[in-house]
Amino acid sequence: MQSSQLVFCISEFVVLLFSLSVHESAHAWVASRLGDQTARMLGRVSLNPMDHIDPIGTLLIPAIGIFGPLFGLGYLGGFIFGWAKPVPIVSRNFRNFRRDDTLVSLAGPASNLLLALLAFAALAAIAIATPHGHRDVIVAFLYADGQDVGIAPQPVAFLCSMMVLLNLILCIFNLIPIPPLDGSHILRHVLPYNAAQVFDRITGIASYFLIIIAGRAILGFLLPPVLGLFYSALGRI
Repeated sequence: MQSSQLVFCISEFVVLLFSLSVHESAHAWVASRLGDQTARMLGRVSLNPMDHIDPIGTLLIPAIGIFGPLFGLGYLGGFIFGWAKPVPIVSRNFRNFRRDDTLVSLAGPASNLLLALLAFAALAAIAIATPHGHRDVIVAFLYADGQDVGIAPQPVAFLCSMMVLLNLILCIFNLIPIPPLDGSHILRHVLPYNAAQVFDRITGIASYFLIIIAGRAILGFLLPPVLGLFYSALGRI
């Protein structure tokens, strides 16, 4: 195991934990603003990963995807995503449940998109304001995307590139309409009553299985064109 690979994996895992914490904190903060203080009282408006960890979605699945290839488990790796412990919601505290629950659900993916845009803005600043900045940013982005560039990336540019990539994945992944992901709340509010009752029965192992299968397919379809836009934008800086 090369030390550079280990540093890459640890950096990826740390960025993922931070991004998941921002995601859940955004849910809790918006819920608080809309009248439900449950999550705030439980300390969920927090960037501390310990307040949001889900053993499967925050630790096990990301660890397999990130560290698996280091131990010869390449068939388990290369697909990085995750989720955190859901924010508790007491719906009677909302003034308009359907509208407010939808806004709370969208807050998480929106926070990841915002993190990706902020990190991209930092990459743009590095490219414009530092010597060899454009080269450093392209190298860092390719390295974060798992491509062999032959040289070590600039550390800040690498972390920003990882922030862009992982937060785009989290934004798209959490909008998948399968419980308990955020997209399921949004879909449920537009389903007829009988369909919603059937939808609510998707839980437990079946839910996790569907998430993994659908997640691979949807991210494989949507992520390349989104990353293509970012590559194009980097090339124009």
